[in-house]
Formats: sequence, structure tokens, C-alpha cells
Amino acid sequence: MRVVGVIPARYKSTRFEGKPLADILGKPMIQHVWDRCREAKGLDRILVATDDLRISDVVRAFGGEAVMTDPTHASGSDRVAEAIAKIDADIVVNIQGDEPMLDPTMIEEVIAPFRQGTDAGMVTLKKEVFLDSEFSDPGVVKVVTGADGCALYFSRSLIPYPRTKTPHFHVYEHVGIYAYTRKCLTLLTQLPQSPLEEVEGLEQLRALENGVRIRVVETACEGEAISVDTVADLERVRRLLAEKRK
Repeated sequence: MRVVGVIPARYKSTRFEGKPLADILGKPMIQHVWDRCREAKGLDRILVATDDLRISDVVRAFGGEAVMTDPTHASGSDRVAEAIAKIDADIVVNIQGDEPMLDPTMIEEVIAPFRQGTDAGMVTLKKEVFLDSEFSDPGVVKVVTGADGCALYFSRSLIPYPRTKTPHFHVYEHVGIYAYTRKCLTLLTQLPQSPLEEVEGLEQLRALENGVRIRVVETACEGEAISVDTVADLERVRRLLAEKRK
């Protein structure tokens, strides 16, 4: 089973243009993500899928492998699919390019079910959340799963909703790292945007609406994977990584 990790890295961003190249303690953010991927066990190859020569040049300068992709892609999955179109890969891991503090263990966790023989087309992660502020935050995407460990639904709303006081009530946040079979990834990028995907703004709902089973693993990682969406997020990551170096 050949496993390829792909890091989509787009230059233009509404909130933070050029963020893959943002400096974090002397290295561009994309290099921090690359270094995290290299620490993960089970990846046979790592690619950065980008739409901009500036990112490609930086990746190649630090010894990484970059693939140029169409700048008009609507989602990271579309960019990943183009990047692996002519590459030998059985399993493809979509790794967010704006999470420089990603725990490499998470990559191993989404690969593991495929090595164990799962028949799901996709694998992703979840972690339990406890704060009321996270329950009501639409930026914290929730997921509920069935007895088979596969996703029933993802939502920006609180799910499940506790209609009455319920003992052992658990809420899980979806952690946005995905592994797909090559066949599943190809299928998803050929399907149109689905109604629920459009309403919630969550592309994984396209898979559920079209009958794709998504295995959801509860991560053992306790650290916070911070997505850098703003300059304030960047400053926070710089501060946290600087503290780790002390």
C-alpha cells in the first residue's frame, strides 16, 4: 500500500494572502508543515500542491517536492486530486498547509484504518470538546458517529443537542485531516457540490450525501492544532513555538 501525503498551499487568501510563506522563527510556515510530515511514519512520499511559483520555489529551496496545480480549484481536495493524478498512490493524505503545529501522530492515525483493512473510502479524526464556548462556536465543526465508528453527520451547530439533561454527554470536534483511497478522492472531485455541503460550508458532507463511508478515529493527541487564518493566529503560533524551544 503506497501512501502519499499532499499539502495544499494556495497563495491567495481572503484573510491572509501569502500565508504559506509567512515566517515562523526563521522558516516559512509551509516548511514547518513539511517537517511535521517527515516525522510521521507511513508516508512514502510528500508533495506540496500549489498554484503559485513563489511557494513552489521556496519548497524546492528547502528540499521539498512541489507540484503546480490549477489556480481555480474550489477546494483543497480538488488541488490534492490534481497533484496525485499521475502519481502512484493507493492512499492519499490531505494535510492542511496552515497548521505548522500539526502532531505527526495524527497523520499516522488516519492511515492506520486502511492498513487494518477498513472498507471506508475516507478516514478523518475527532477529539472531545468540553467548553460551552466551543459548543456554540460555528468555527468548531462537530461530528457524530455511529456504532461502526463512521460519521453520521458533520455540522457547525451543536450535535447531538441535549434535549434533556443527559449523563455521559459527549461532543466531538472534527479535526480536519483526511486520508482517502485513490478511487474515493477521484469520485469526490467529479461530483457537484451537494446541498448540505453548500448550506454548512463543509465539503465532507458531499461524501456523506453520496453514500461514501467516512471512518472517524478519536485522536490520542492532546495538543492543539492551530489553523493559521489570520495574523493574530500567526503571532500565537510564533509565541507557542518559541516557548517550546526554551
